[in-house]
Amino acid sequence: MSALPWMIIAGLLYAGLFIKPKAVGASVTPPALERRDRVYGIAQGEGGTLLVAASNGKILSIGEDHKIVRQATPVNLSLQDIAAFDAAHAVAVGNDNVILHTEDGGKHWTKADSVPRSQVANKLNRVRTGPNGVAVAVGEMGALLRTQDYGKTWERMREEEDVAWNDVAILDGGTFVAVGEFGKILRSGDGGKNWEKEQASVQGSLMSVAFRDAANGVAVGLDGAVLSSSDGGRTWTSAKLPVHDHLLDVLWNADKNEWFAVGALGRWISGKQGADGLQWKTGTLGEHTLSWHTRALASGSSYWLTGADVGSWDGQQWKPLASN
Repeated sequence: MSALPWMIIAGLLYAGLFIKPKAVGASVTPPALERRDRVYGIAQGEGGTLLVAASNGKILSIGEDHKIVRQATPVNLSLQDIAAFDAAHAVAVGNDNVILHTEDGGKHWTKADSVPRSQVANKLNRVRTGPNGVAVAVGEMGALLRTQDYGKTWERMREEEDVAWNDVAILDGGTFVAVGEFGKILRSGDGGKNWEKEQASVQGSLMSVAFRDAANGVAVGLDGAVLSSSDGGRTWTSAKLPVHDHLLDVLWNADKNEWFAVGALGRWISGKQGADGLQWKTGTLGEHTLSWHTRALASGSSYWLTGADVGSWDGQQWKPLASN
């Protein structure tokens, strides 16, 4: 009995010196879409798939079966938006003026070189695509950047200035309409050579603008601001809605013949042309659905929304997309 403690100590010493533990089990692979992710942009991809741009440099492909696949990207900066030219070509923009482009539907993403930068602040908020490889990206310090080769090279269309542009619409005939901070609106009718400055009837920031044709457009912004134009963005009329939640994105849905916008606290609005002009209605995604959404994409009779979460809205039910 007196030797037992020494035997235990010797056994422990032997185990510590000569027995090497082995790892058991497999590593856990995190899901492509995590709960903490913020998904800022969405675009229609190839064959019914969706491409979404998110925080930490993530670009995700969402199949028609809702399977989510992360595409490899060369950056870990948050991506603020994504837009597709066609089934093969797409471009994504984000923090620190990062711009990525793909030529194979997202299988490979390449970082654009020599993107114009400011010495003060660099963040691209939105990108819009047009015909023949043209796209325009907007952001901080007056960034209005254009590519004409599907996102490979970029140039400034205006000199740097102390204003953030939040969105831009590309109209037929080389017309651009940009909206930004403090109700500011820019319009160019000659492909970006000359710009006309407009001041909206609101003081808050305008966050998004869209046109259904060369004449008729809608812009939305903070505190429920809704503006409409019928002359290609030269003049704007403010709509009076009982909404004070921030509106962050607007689109024209040709299939449903309606305007649709989303924003903070699950807010949505839709508008259709009536005898007395645009007729608007509004609601929320649900009594307990208070997430913010920065982008909307029309998909048949429903809309895909991205922001604090990702999901679809059919006008009656909000269906969040589960991570996998």
